[in-house]
Amino acid sequence: MTDAFSLIPEKANIRIYNDLGSGINLTVHCKSKDDDLGEQHLGYRNYFEFRFRPSIFQNTLFYCSFQWNGRTQWFNIYVELRDEPYCSKCMWNIRPDGPCLANYNNLCLPWYFY
Repeated sequence: MTDAFSLIPEKANIRIYNDLGSGINLTVHCKSKDDDLGEQHLGYRNYFEFRFRPSIFQNTLFYCSFQWNGRTQWFNIYVELRDEPYCSKCMWNIRPDGPCLANYNNLCLPWYFY
């Protein structure tokens, strides 16, 4: 019975911070193939957080739109094959030049919108 439970992936926790700058509000809308998490409105340094259990088939994908000051950008905020090995708790800072994955050494690894 223990082996069966080891196949079930650990829950992933995604936290998205508005790091655009003081006075700039961010609208976030995240979805997967099966779930629409709705629009979230974030003031500067506020965050939106969600949890889910990744697929045993390693194909979980959550993508988000980010809107501020008349600009809209998209980013795959969770790609199981990319993210599962490294972050059961992913903390993303959304900046004008793109999302930045924060790690526990206070470093932020930049990514780019598409």
